[in-house]
Amino acid sequence: MKKIQLGTSPLEVANIALGCMRINTLSKKEAGHVIQNSLDLGINFFDHADMYADGEAEKTFADAIGMSPAIREQMILQSKVGIRKGTFDFSKEHILESVEGSLQRLKTDYLDVLLLHRPDALVEPEEVAEAFTILKESGKVRHFGVSNHNPMQIELLKKYVEQDLIANQLQFSIMHTGMIDTGLNVNMQRDLSTDRDGSILDYSRLHDMTIQAWSPFHFGFFKGIFVDHEQFPELNKKLQEFADKYAVTKSAIAVAWILRHPAQMQTLVGTMNQERLQGIAKASHIELTRVEWYEIYQAAGNELP
Repeated sequence: MKKIQLGTSPLEVANIALGCMRINTLSKKEAGHVIQNSLDLGINFFDHADMYADGEAEKTFADAIGMSPAIREQMILQSKVGIRKGTFDFSKEHILESVEGSLQRLKTDYLDVLLLHRPDALVEPEEVAEAFTILKESGKVRHFGVSNHNPMQIELLKKYVEQDLIANQLQFSIMHTGMIDTGLNVNMQRDLSTDRDGSILDYSRLHDMTIQAWSPFHFGFFKGIFVDHEQFPELNKKLQEFADKYAVTKSAIAVAWILRHPAQMQTLVGTMNQERLQGIAKASHIELTRVEWYEIYQAAGNELP
């Protein structure tokens, strides 16, 4: 499994990570197999959030693997905080309380990475900074980042937060390419030229923040999976063409398309199917050509200017 540096941190992480949002839907034995299979494949990075199944996902993960110091050393654990039922909450008290809950459920003394899950309109960055400092100095969190934030929201946090923000988790896939579209359609009077995220892709590269691409197989906002979907015949035809060429699955090509971007993104996959994960993992070392990357982009219905 190819490794990349996570932001400005010293962490060397697999460029494919396992998202654990649905792990609580498995039995303890099944979940244990999924986690061990991931480690065997070289996937050492596991993404959580305190709100996934109201904390049951984190609990299932730790119980399934039989968390111990020896096992803990093999993995990099990330969790996210800030989403509550009907509200977002970046208050100092909630961040600290949420981290304590995640640590207890994951049966660990520390998180390698903590992300702020979705922007809180009522954020007081001074409080975030206080919480981060307490967590850092206590050893409960080693590195910090954000999720679904735009550049100005990140800059506001950075004005107060002392620690580097090393990652930004963003929705990105062949069928969700807003951060790519705007860069290709500069100075044009068309919908694709509309900048909806403040040039977050270029911002991330300029500031050495790793983009963690979530929902790499979905179109829309969880409307469905585009791989083998009858709504996208041209895209699937092109994916199959390159799947045959590289002797992998179409899902692996979809991930390879993300990894081909020079921003050195990390792709989060949420499959709980061991065989499918094994197939996807092969994307780690596939490097599509520039022409192939653009062919896939256009097969998804995008026109070059």
